[in-house]
Parts: sequence; structure tokens; C-alpha cells
Amino acid sequence: MTRIFTLITLAVTLLSGPVSAQMTVTQIAPDTYALVGPLGNRDSENLGNNATFGLVVTTEGAILIDAGGSYKGAQMLDQTIRTVTDQPVKYVINTGGQDHRWIGNSYWKEHGATVIASADAVADQTARASMQQTGLSMLIGTDGLAGTNPAYADITFDEWYDLTLGGVTLQISHQGGAHTPGDSFVWHPAAQTVFAGDIVYVQRILGVLEVSDAANWLTAFDAMAALNPAHIVPGHGDVTDLATATRDTRDYLQNLRDRIRAHIDEGGDIIGSVEVNQSAFEYLENFDILARRNAQAVFSQMEWE
Repeated sequence: MTRIFTLITLAVTLLSGPVSAQMTVTQIAPDTYALVGPLGNRDSENLGNNATFGLVVTTEGAILIDAGGSYKGAQMLDQTIRTVTDQPVKYVINTGGQDHRWIGNSYWKEHGATVIASADAVADQTARASMQQTGLSMLIGTDGLAGTNPAYADITFDEWYDLTLGGVTLQISHQGGAHTPGDSFVWHPAAQTVFAGDIVYVQRILGVLEVSDAANWLTAFDAMAALNPAHIVPGHGDVTDLATATRDTRDYLQNLRDRIRAHIDEGGDIIGSVEVNQSAFEYLENFDILARRNAQAVFSQMEWE
């Protein structure tokens, strides 16, 4: 019976249908979905939703994983959710501090949702809100940004938080900084699914920011992988499996750290760090834009390790 259910679930995972030019819904398991945005940059069409979001529907309401990249981006997510369910969104989980993880919070609060995030995520959101809004104004335009005002979590936690709604329990885990200081992943045991936020990128290259912690990112990834999920909803890209997530995220980070360590040990500097060999990952979208920048960011973090 388990084998049959697994085969059915895997088949359902492959059934995706476009909702709009900007968002695709993938059903992973009964009442469990990924809302997949484009892999490219934020723009006036995607309204900051250039990321992947999660949705769990229960008999008492829905849980949205990540709020959307602007107020109007949150509206876009809501319209997409309406194609799946009439249940109201009761909770929104922010998995980190990047704008599309949280900056649409005010829309959901206006519609009665309770927002949950790690305390570290809220601290990061608060510190970078003004900068993120400035960047969004240039990328999605002032019209696209209209109505977007920072709003923060109603419930915060340090390391973990269990959320139960309509008989469904989700376990939220913050293992320290990764792409951003407050990154968390969300485990849905009944669906054998992890909503990984920016701890996992597939199909496109990840970005190492000034606020990232590339070393602990590996630790956070390993904590997520220890759950042995059947399905992973990444922060960017399509629903995937652990092997693909490992290849596109963990292996990339480990390779970059290993190459930078060797470069530093040989007396190399930050200018030369951009030449370390990352060619095994050229297949990832945005490689030409981010690979060299990632090398310098990791060099800066590792120089004094």
C-alpha cells in the first residue's frame, strides 16, 4: 500500500498547470502545494515573486509559506491560491529575511492572517527593510511597490515552533544563518515534504550575500536533509528531491568553500578569488551573473576562519 501511495504521490507531483505567466501551481500531496515563480530577477510583471512559495490547506484554513515580494505580489499569490482552495489563509510563515519571504506580510495581516518567523529573521527584516524597498522600487517600479509597508511577525521563536491547524502539524526549524540570518525550513511530516526556503536553490545558482553564512548554510542544509524528505519545495526552482537539492545547493557551496580555502592557503587574495573553479555548476541559471560575486563573498567570510 505504501509503495502504491508513493507512486501516486510522485505522479501527482509531476502534474503542474500554469495559473498565469508568472506563477505555476504544483500539487505535491493531498492539500499540499508549491507556488512556483520565475527564476529570473524581480520585475514589474512578477511583482517581486521571483521565488517558490508553499501552501498547505486544512479543514480550518490554509497555511502559506512565505508572504510575497510586495503588497501586490501578495495579492498575486492570493489570486493563485484561490485557484486551489476557498479556505482563507490563517497563517503565513516567513522562512527568512529576503523580501519575497516577508515583505508582503501587511497584505495578509489585513486579511486576518497571523505571521510566524524566527526572531533572527525579524531582526534581519527590520535591518534591511528600507534597503529592500529601495531596491524593489527600481526593479518592480513605484506602481508595483504601491501599498508595500514593512510588517513583522506576530509570533516569533528562537530555534523551533510547531504549528497545528485543522489536524495538520508543521514543524518550523531555525538552525542558524544560511542565505539570510533567520532562515528556517518547514517540515510537513504527513506529506513527507520540506518547505526549505532559501536553504535550497535548484535550477538556478544560489546567492551568497553579505548577510549570508556559507559555513552554517551547510549545517542548516544537513539538518533539513536528515529528515530524508520525499519532496523538497526549494526557495527557488521547481519541487525537487534530496539528490537534486544536494547537487544544486550543498555540493555547490561545499565546492566553493573548498576552492576558496585552497586559494587562501596558497596566499591568494579577494581579487583572484573570482577565478576559482566553479565550472561544474555552469548549468545553473544566473551562473555568469553570480558565480564570481559568490566567490568574493565567501572569501570575505573565510579569510579569518
